[in-house]
Amino acid sequence: MPPVEDWETFPFEGDLRPRGLQPPVEREKPRHGADGVDCRRCTAPDDEFLWTNERWRLHALDGPTGLPVIVILVPREHVAELGDLPDDLAAELGVMLARTERAVSSVGEIGRVHVCKWGDGGEHLHWWFMARPARIPQLIGNFAAIWDDILPPVPEEVWRENLAAVAAALEE
Repeated sequence: MPPVEDWETFPFEGDLRPRGLQPPVEREKPRHGADGVDCRRCTAPDDEFLWTNERWRLHALDGPTGLPVIVILVPREHVAELGDLPDDLAAELGVMLARTERAVSSVGEIGRVHVCKWGDGGEHLHWWFMARPARIPQLIGNFAAIWDDILPPVPEEVWRENLAAVAAALEE
C-alpha cells in the first residue's frame, strides 16, 4: 500500500489494502449509448438541462451531493471521444470549458473547480465540473471526487440556488 494515509487529503483512516487486480477481460462491455443507440444525452429534451445553446448542453446531477456544485457539459452532437470532435466543435471546446469553469466559480466560496473527463460509463462525450468548497484543505486534489460521496449532501435549497447561479452566469 502506498503511503496515502499520510496525505492530509486522503479520506480514509485505519487499515486498508488494495484489491487484487483482476485479469484482463476478453472484451470491454459497451458503454451506455454506444454508437448513439439509446443515448440518454441525445434523447433528453432541452428542459432536462440546466443550460443549453445550439451546440452545447449542461446538466446537473439528479440531486445534491457533498460538493456545492457538480455539473456536466456535453456537446449536443453525439461524439464518443475527444478525438472524434469535428474541428469547429473542438475549437469551441476551450471556450466552453473556460465559460463553464467561470460559471461554477461564480457561485462563491469555491476554492477550485476540478474539470474531469471520464468516459467509461456513458459514451456521449462529457466533462465533469466539480466545485471544491473554499478553505477546506482536506478536500484539495484528486480525492475531492471521493469526498463528494462521503460528505453529507448540500441542503437542497442551497444546491438549487447554486445551480441557478451557474445557469445565470452562462446566460451572461
